[in-house]
Amino acid sequence: MPPQPPRPNATARPRRSYDQYCAAARGLDAVGDRWTLLIVRELLAGPRRYTDLHADLPGVSTDVLASRLKDMEQQGIGTRRKLPPPAAAYVYELTDRGRELLPVLRALAAWGAPALAERRPTDAVRAHWFALPLLEALSALDAEGVLEVRLDEGVFHVRTGGGAEAYGEGEAPEEPDARIVLDAVTCAAVARGELALGEGVREGRIELTGESVLAKALREA
Repeated sequence: MPPQPPRPNATARPRRSYDQYCAAARGLDAVGDRWTLLIVRELLAGPRRYTDLHADLPGVSTDVLASRLKDMEQQGIGTRRKLPPPAAAYVYELTDRGRELLPVLRALAAWGAPALAERRPTDAVRAHWFALPLLEALSALDAEGVLEVRLDEGVFHVRTGGGAEAYGEGEAPEEPDARIVLDAVTCAAVARGELALGEGVREGRIELTGESVLAKALREA
């Protein structure tokens, strides 16, 4: 049976605070606990069921995941709602304030990208985890649109430009402006800034299809 969110413990200890009148400390009060920002990373891709979240957060316990989701609701970062019939399932999603964490995750991913030089044997990987560094790489292009990305590990899409940067798991909901196919090693090289997207296309490491402005910008990058 798939994991279900445990019932909240009424006697749970109150959240700890740094008790500092500092914007950084206040931010860490809200998202500084282990797993919280990774839950945000997942929900930036769209509403997720509890079982989907648990599957894409290898290593998190059901108790901790349920606790962090509850904390995020209390902080006004996330919310829980019931889907209409026939689904009749609950999903978790970010509030507007929660979605404002996208630049924070992008900056953190850019800072952490050099550590992707070598994949450890114990490292899990999901395709959409590469969305954040790809958004960073696409931000340098003078073009906007939807890019669908295919790896052996799965498919995701990113929307860039026009102040509407976002990403989602799976195929693009509408016809994308461009599609690329690459492997995780190449994607990690792009994330580390060692390989430009256009360079990867010209070298044959990235397969690009599309004739849009975005596709042209990728070919010329």
